[in-house]
Amino acid sequence: MSPSTLKLRAARSTFSIPHCIVVGATCCLLPTAICYADGPIVDKIYHPYVDALEQEIEFRTIFQDKQPDQPNDVFLYQLAYGRSFGDKWFGEIYLIAEKSDQQNLSIEAYEVEAKWQLTEQGEFWADWGLLFELEKEEGQDIWEFATAILTEKEWRRWSGTANLYFIQEWGGDIDDKVETSLGLQARYRYSRLIEPAIEFYSGEDTNALGPVLMGNIITGNRRALHWETGVIFGLDRESPNQTLRFLVEYEF
Repeated sequence: MSPSTLKLRAARSTFSIPHCIVVGATCCLLPTAICYADGPIVDKIYHPYVDALEQEIEFRTIFQDKQPDQPNDVFLYQLAYGRSFGDKWFGEIYLIAEKSDQQNLSIEAYEVEAKWQLTEQGEFWADWGLLFELEKEEGQDIWEFATAILTEKEWRRWSGTANLYFIQEWGGDIDDKVETSLGLQARYRYSRLIEPAIEFYSGEDTNALGPVLMGNIITGNRRALHWETGVIFGLDRESPNQTLRFLVEYEF
């Protein structure tokens, strides 16, 4: 998502209210960031920016090889439509499908998502946002609600991004539980067309690190094609040996 400037004019005190809340929540959750949702942990890293008037169509695919508690390789596909609501909010609707060695491609879940940009770019030492996700499993009484703290800091041509999730699962077909998740990205803004990065993911049964490439292709006035591809390698015996991820967004 392209960065944009929010018209949120917070008082320039040492600690603004939104800043204090986000930092406090981050400090509380970091020690417990050891569990993830049951699906693949490696996924998209979100940036805390909203571009007013933007719409997008997004396609993601993730391939994850076998885990100790998962006997089959998994292919996950996500198709989404999203649009901004002003210069603070961005909403998206997802259709999620899955295919494995023993299962044909089928719809697995539906998801709605909302991103809220909290601070203006450059207003504080880092930029902040929140992400809200609600997911319903197809054909099962399984629900998941997640809130994520999004933060990003720039140093010259480098950008560091962190996504910290707090996840609640419930329903008649699952044991109610609370989980957290963490994803980190360090990205070098070499050019608009190509930006190399490295990503780290940590959670239950997964500690993984690997290289990612991404970029933007301008196709017209306020129209662009954003792409990402990466290979994330497991760091311990419990993690999948490798996870391949690919994403393409058409922004208009």
